Amino acid sequence: MRIYELFIDHIRLFVQDSLFVDDMHVPVLLKEVLEIFDPEPGEIFVDATINGGGHARAILEKVGPKGKVIGIEWDSELIAFLKSDAALAKAGNLTLIHANYRDIETVIPHEIRGSAKGILFDFGYSSYHIASAGRGFSFSKDEPLDMRYDNHGAGITAKDIINEWPEDSIADLLREYGEERFASRIASRIAAARKTSAITKTFELVRIIEDAVRGPRGRIHPATRTFQALRIRVNDELENIRNGLRGATRALRPGGIIIAISFHSLEDRIVKDFFRKMAQGGNAEIITKKPVTAAREETEQNPRARSAKLRALRIKK
Repeated sequence: MRIYELFIDHIRLFVQDSLFVDDMHVPVLLKEVLEIFDPEPGEIFVDATINGGGHARAILEKVGPKGKVIGIEWDSELIAFLKSDAALAKAGNLTLIHANYRDIETVIPHEIRGSAKGILFDFGYSSYHIASAGRGFSFSKDEPLDMRYDNHGAGITAKDIINEWPEDSIADLLREYGEERFASRIASRIAAARKTSAITKTFELVRIIEDAVRGPRGRIHPATRTFQALRIRVNDELENIRNGLRGATRALRPGGIIIAISFHSLEDRIVKDFFRKMAQGGNAEIITKKPVTAAREETEQNPRARSAKLRALRIKK
């Protein structure tokens, strides 16, 4: 019990003291999400990527005690944090589910399938994962190369990929999921370095990448695309998006809305293509003809919002 209490205290201290702006306090594009969903008392919504609960808290206020929000979260540590929140527990109309959003159709309660007014997907990772998770998501902190959202479960880690995959496979991964133009060079340096000793920490990998990509730094850190590619592959993020969107269409009521917030082109491309095919098949109507982006005021307060793109789809049944 004491270990659990220490963990919760650790999370709370992060939320209160971190220099990062966390989704727990400032959810991305909240105003736009509420305008599109237009939650009313008694309605049901699903936050398929609840994270710290920023969007869910605002929706809960709108739907009131007779409404309900189902919150799905893959990271068991964030589930523990939300369960410890006295305000959420007192509200009594939030149901938390520890699951991957790819399984949304099967994990949400049977009685609400086909009755939700809206389902929200806020893809990617949060500032919590960068600043406090300790799993190697950030190239600015020296941590174990894990990168699993739920590191209490099974599954491949970033360390496994870096140390065990063939050089050509690593290069292909960096090109496909990181859109990294120096993929071959970085993969070659990784393969050479691991012959001496295993690469187990983020700073070890960063030094290898920086050595492979010499010269003046551009707009982003040279390790950015490699870390993105590893995280996407470790968590199978792109296939999860496809499965999650398909499942969401069957969990909504007639006229229900899917909102998807993406943070890089690979995610946004999947959402855009899925929405277009649904509309072309006559099964849905695209609400956002162009992706909605954050206003300058929001990006100044929350830098994470700069790359966010919101798309929305209304299901016809």
